[in-house]
Amino acid sequence: MARPPSRRPGINRRAQYSLFASYVIAVAGAVASLLLVVVSIFDPTGFAGLRTVTTELTRPLSVGLKNMVSGVSSVDELLAAYWRAGSQNVSLRRQVETNRNRIIEARAIAQENARLKRLLKLVDEDQSDLLTARLISSSSGSARRFARLNAGRWQGVRPGMPVRAAEGLIGRVNSTTPNTAEVLLLTDTGNIVPVRRANDSVPAISTGAGDGSLEIRALSAGRNPFKPGDLLVTSGIGGIYQPNIPVAVVVRVQGEIAWGFPLANPSRTDAVVVERAFEEVVTRTDPVDAATEVAPANAMAAP
Repeated sequence: MARPPSRRPGINRRAQYSLFASYVIAVAGAVASLLLVVVSIFDPTGFAGLRTVTTELTRPLSVGLKNMVSGVSSVDELLAAYWRAGSQNVSLRRQVETNRNRIIEARAIAQENARLKRLLKLVDEDQSDLLTARLISSSSGSARRFARLNAGRWQGVRPGMPVRAAEGLIGRVNSTTPNTAEVLLLTDTGNIVPVRRANDSVPAISTGAGDGSLEIRALSAGRNPFKPGDLLVTSGIGGIYQPNIPVAVVVRVQGEIAWGFPLANPSRTDAVVVERAFEEVVTRTDPVDAATEVAPANAMAAP
């Protein structure tokens, strides 16, 4: 008769250790979460410090994940562009032929404007741009709409500074850490932007709806003046955003409210420009203009 085995069937010490370790990790995570909740309630300053440290530590990981997601998301675009290359080539040739006369006219107008500015002694100076940075992450599922910027307080970024992309306005800086900044997106419910219609300067207020769209209300009472397809740009009122920055396009009208979508999509944008506030730019340029006006007056008053 064979000797019975010394262990019962189904016993596996490695599985038991793994199960015990998972229990320990789960309990430790629950305790850590509870401690964070208690700290956020009774010590907001300490919790803000912990949040800053966590943001700085996770910054390299966020940059790596952003690069990986951008690389994977561009594969389908490359394949689609390859298949549509022929038809796009034909349409682009037709568009070039159509716009050739318009380009010649635009060049002539630009030369005429340059000549008139030289006659009037006008000089365009734009001191709004502060730096160029990258968006390393953006929220898409929560009610609050934020994005993280790969530049912070050490690079000169301050709360309230506008952030824009090549397509249009992204939002404004909400808070900063030494090397990152939190950007309040246009679609957040707490972001209010004074805008105007591009073709006739009808003023309005754009407010984030929290779902990726914008709620647009005209300042004038009466019938809603907007219609689908209207382009909205910043008006410059409020002292934060530069005027004439593209903001959104109207997609539908419902009663007194028009709904639109931002022209710049943070989830598909890498490089952005951080600008100084419009009020700060005006303040920086005013003393220069005043000095140039006072100097000739003093020269004329001198014997």
